[in-house]
Amino acid sequence: MGGPAAVDTGGGQGYAHLIDMSRPWYKNRRLLALNGWLALLLITSSTNGYDGSMMNGLQSLDQWRAAFNYPSGGMLGLLNAIQTASHSVGMFIGARFMIGFGLTFAAAAAPVLITEVAFPSQRGPATSLYNSLWFLGSIIAAWTTFGTFNIPSSWSWRIPSALQATPSVAQLCLIWFVPESPRWLCSKGREAEALNTLAYYHANGDAEDPLVEYEFEEIKAAIKFDREVAANVGWMSLIRTPGNRKRLRIMVAIAIFSQWSGNNLISYYMNKVLSGIGITDGDTQLLINGILNIFNFVIAILAGLLCDKIGRRPLFIASTIGMFVFWTLQTACFALYSEKGNVAAGHTFIAMIFLFYAFYDIAFTPLIVSYTVEILPFALRAKGFTVFNFALTLSLIFNQYINPIALDAIGWKYYLVYVCWLAFEAGFVYIYVIETKNRTLEETAALFDGDETAARLAEDAAKRAGVSDHISEKDKGSATEIEELRI
Repeated sequence: MGGPAAVDTGGGQGYAHLIDMSRPWYKNRRLLALNGWLALLLITSSTNGYDGSMMNGLQSLDQWRAAFNYPSGGMLGLLNAIQTASHSVGMFIGARFMIGFGLTFAAAAAPVLITEVAFPSQRGPATSLYNSLWFLGSIIAAWTTFGTFNIPSSWSWRIPSALQATPSVAQLCLIWFVPESPRWLCSKGREAEALNTLAYYHANGDAEDPLVEYEFEEIKAAIKFDREVAANVGWMSLIRTPGNRKRLRIMVAIAIFSQWSGNNLISYYMNKVLSGIGITDGDTQLLINGILNIFNFVIAILAGLLCDKIGRRPLFIASTIGMFVFWTLQTACFALYSEKGNVAAGHTFIAMIFLFYAFYDIAFTPLIVSYTVEILPFALRAKGFTVFNFALTLSLIFNQYINPIALDAIGWKYYLVYVCWLAFEAGFVYIYVIETKNRTLEETAALFDGDETAARLAEDAAKRAGVSDHISEKDKGSATEIEELRI
């Protein structure tokens, strides 16, 4: 949990002066190779996105509903992966369980590895792209099911099912060549390998490059500190210190918010929602689903790429307030259509869906994974991310069982529950989410553990890396400036 080696009152990176700016990254062969490996890891999210959107699309296919006896919304909540050869409900569920089981491991490891091997100045956007690329898979699935809609046989749903295997096959063949995390290597005493990995990808093989030395020493200092203060890092470490309790509170909250903001009511039960406002044609439902996924993808990618310029906190605040406003308007439109048959209100409801998702996408698509892994120290990163995924999954299961039942039972009035909940989300984010942009992982983790610890570890790492001359006395000792940056 090393602290910032330089405290810049302008909010810039402490390592910025160590980065070679003589040529852009896309002209650096080693960085291109590194980003290629990151792209391989990023498609894990696309696989998950494909699955969710495909299930949404299959619900509009008469051939699929007939093949599986028109399964209910509660049953659909159990379906986590898919198999093309299924001929019965039992085989279908069993195949989805097996693939979903494997996806759980991949989804837990991929974003952590991306965060720990990415080039420092690209870490924020790269990790933010992980969750944003969910929509790439979702787009492919939505338009695939739209394209196979009119096939008068079971191949209308078997073709989308078969395509789901493509990214997994690519990962299985290439994962053996992806670089290991330097932080993990250091934690296992394999420091020479860690240094070689950093040097090869971050400095064209130069182990004496100032940036590589800085990263390497900061990683070692953070791991040493972790071992000093917590020789046995277990699950209880997540609640043992005030800093860790702050982390746990934030990451569990954003995991729940990402699923309980009303978004899953739309994404997993689009056909029910659209049918509720009079759009019952399967072709039209699939078309709306496909266009919405393209819209979501564009917004999420732009927000992810701009996260280091705008900042995490402003994006989260804008997201929750915008969702509250447009969900409230959705509720009003749904009520007008349901109670008075107002067709114009039904059409406006569709526009409100797009605007609601625009604000959801600027934070809760690109940032929930990247923010979670960057606020955790190395020793707790895997455990903390597991807790995040567990909280997210519990929230998702609750939604998939409760949403269709509540929507059928009380209709538009169920939307009022989310109006109140979104107001709570906005207040929580404003109070607790802190800014973390433009920092290394060790610098970000130190924000939660006190200024004195941050300053001590920062100076130690900088001295070992031989870059302490770049740090002013004011920067080393000013707790006030650190607090200003935190705010």
